[in-house]
Amino acid sequence: MTADAPAQRPLAHGTRILLTTAAAVIVFTGIWFARDILGPAAVGAVITIIAAPVYAPLLRRGWPSWLASTAVVAVGWLILALLALLLFVASAQFVRMLPDYADEFQATAKAVQEQLASWGLSDTASDAASSVLSPDVLLGFAASVADAVLGIAVAFFFIFGYVIFMAGDAARFARLGVVFGAGEPDGIGRRYFQGVRRYYVVNATFGAIVAVLDGLLLWALGIPIPLVWAILAFVTNFVPNIGFVLGVIPPAVLALVVGGWPLALTVLLAYCAINVVLQVLVQPKFVSDAVDLSLTLSFFSVVFWAFVIGPVGAILSIPLTLLVRALLIEPDARATALRRLTGNAAPPPAPAVAVTAASARSEAPEASADTPELPPKQT
Repeated sequence: MTADAPAQRPLAHGTRILLTTAAAVIVFTGIWFARDILGPAAVGAVITIIAAPVYAPLLRRGWPSWLASTAVVAVGWLILALLALLLFVASAQFVRMLPDYADEFQATAKAVQEQLASWGLSDTASDAASSVLSPDVLLGFAASVADAVLGIAVAFFFIFGYVIFMAGDAARFARLGVVFGAGEPDGIGRRYFQGVRRYYVVNATFGAIVAVLDGLLLWALGIPIPLVWAILAFVTNFVPNIGFVLGVIPPAVLALVVGGWPLALTVLLAYCAINVVLQVLVQPKFVSDAVDLSLTLSFFSVVFWAFVIGPVGAILSIPLTLLVRALLIEPDARATALRRLTGNAAPPPAPAVAVTAASARSEAPEASADTPELPPKQT
């Protein structure tokens, strides 16, 4: 640059925000169009992250790298097979149960319509409320559930492939010591992977406890197919903040059908007692220690990612939000306020230090026995 050249003026703060927002809209619009492709890839990545800790201990025991990677793939496939089995059993029992209770659903829908009409609600409102319990609507919902399970089975085929290739790449990245780039500050990649694993371990543990307690409760109350609702409680436990609501509505409606309002209220109160204690008072402490996300961002991430990549986005919302933060916010030392807004209390990354010849020599890896020694340079 010559002395008389004008100095380049930086963009105004508001302009940078507008450009960043516009770029984000374009990127997430592209993700929305490619959600059928990116959804299975995201699931495969999360499964690989969960199964990856198997790799290092096997290497320390003397296993070859390819065999340790195969063990990671086997663990990932085992997790997927277990999830597929749970979904298949739950959907099959649900579809088989509906025709047996068609008359009860119809009688309950009529009773709800008459009750709402007696309270002075309009015919449109009462018809809309009672139509939810209509046998035709429920049978159509059962058919959609069966189609969704078939779609998930097809997606699992691609997820199996993703797990194979991602496990191989993970082994290669582990040897290179590079995840998010050569200049990764303050172990961002390591913290991200550990946070994702802790999040799913905590949710799976509490989800299993809640599922067992809810299933035993529904079995004791005589609610049909308690195993299905226990599986539903386990799966919805992975949806932050609103998972409890999604898991309690179907068994409460079924309790209304088979036992009336007293049984439905009993189910609601018992679910609240179990889930509020575990999911509201105990679990958030462990989850916050694992991911450091604010409650507002956790709730918004469920809605946002479910809109962007579909229902699977609700389950993957926390890992996807953590990934965005790890890639775009944590490496930026100037984004301290944004990190705090997301709930991350980690210190900002250290500023980049110019690499001198002396520091390069001091940080260079020592030559191993496998590295050939170069002859001295002739002057």
